[in-house]
Amino acid sequence: MQSSLSLRQMSIPKGLGYLTIMAPRNLLYMRSNFLFGSRCWMIRFSAEILFKSVSFRLFSMKCDNADSEPLENEELLNNLLTMGVDVDMAKKRQPGVFNRRGTNEQNLKTFLLSKGASKEVIASIISRYPRAMTRTPESLSNRWDLWRRIVTSDLEIVAILERSPESFFRSSNNLNLEKNIEFLYSVGLTRKCLCRLLTSAPRTFSNSLELNKQMVEFLQEICLSLGHNDPTGFVRKIIFKNPFILIQSTKRVKTNIEFLQSAFNLNNEQLLVLIRGPGAKILDLSNDCMRRNYTNIKERLFSLGCTAEEIRKFVLSCPDVIFLGEKKFSDKIDCLIEEKISISQIIENSQILDSSISTLKSRIKELVNAGYNLSTSSISLLSWSQKRYNAKLKKLNTGQNVVLGN
Repeated sequence: MQSSLSLRQMSIPKGLGYLTIMAPRNLLYMRSNFLFGSRCWMIRFSAEILFKSVSFRLFSMKCDNADSEPLENEELLNNLLTMGVDVDMAKKRQPGVFNRRGTNEQNLKTFLLSKGASKEVIASIISRYPRAMTRTPESLSNRWDLWRRIVTSDLEIVAILERSPESFFRSSNNLNLEKNIEFLYSVGLTRKCLCRLLTSAPRTFSNSLELNKQMVEFLQEICLSLGHNDPTGFVRKIIFKNPFILIQSTKRVKTNIEFLQSAFNLNNEQLLVLIRGPGAKILDLSNDCMRRNYTNIKERLFSLGCTAEEIRKFVLSCPDVIFLGEKKFSDKIDCLIEEKISISQIIENSQILDSSISTLKSRIKELVNAGYNLSTSSISLLSWSQKRYNAKLKKLNTGQNVVLGN
């Protein structure tokens, strides 16, 4: 009869990555936390056959540990600190870049310096979009040349990169970029329009060529179906007014156009004027958001005594109000009414709702202090440009001072 076995357990810290075999007399015990998923095998054999005169043996074999964290690129970290990069910000934004063995931060720095970028701008670009360091010098040069087909100078491109580095570095597919540039020029878009797309909706150039073609062809079909015979001009106007439209689905845009026509009872000519004019901006809203916001506007204005026709004219004169959610719209209306501005004044000057609540409040206070009567005078200056508004306010204050002086 065999004597009872006593199993001696050995604890190996998790993450060391070793396969350990222990053989106490007549027991073979194999354990690997990472190779065998924490499973254990116990196999009894005759001590005389396998381990005859062996009391205990320990074997270790180094293995790769899938659970261990990849090491950061120390050389990269040192280079970035020397360049003045905010490493903490960069790690939060794109941590994977710091585990790469091959990065091109020095080449990127040299390239951007040659284009007129300062060291501070380069550090800012890498801090906010560290993936820029993965682009090869050849790819950078080719992409820069393609951008110069749209942007007139290197310094303009540097300025765009400083505002939005993602617009340039998001994609490395230069062939796709080239095809999109050629296509958009071919459908009548001007250099100015393409520059606006680059700065406002750079994802347009990351789209596949097929997606951009699909949207342009869809807009051309809409134009012809509404009885307009200049599809090129129609597409150009819509894209210039709403550069985000090319990154939306044709289904969304089609549904919004149909909603606008039915909700406001527009004929084809009226619809055409709306969507290639002030209504172009709202075509990329989600369908649910457009319907919900319009319903909120109607309900609030009805509660203030407005008629259906007044509401229709109000929204058509400034379709941007459909961007306003229920609370923001109500807060702006309340802000104006509290200052003795009538709802009829608001309906006639819907563009004032484009201003923020803080701007409305500060301007109302300044105008009242200058002796301006908002109840009986035009309120359109609440939406004027800052330069024009300041000139008017200065004139009002000067006039009031003269009156007080007399």
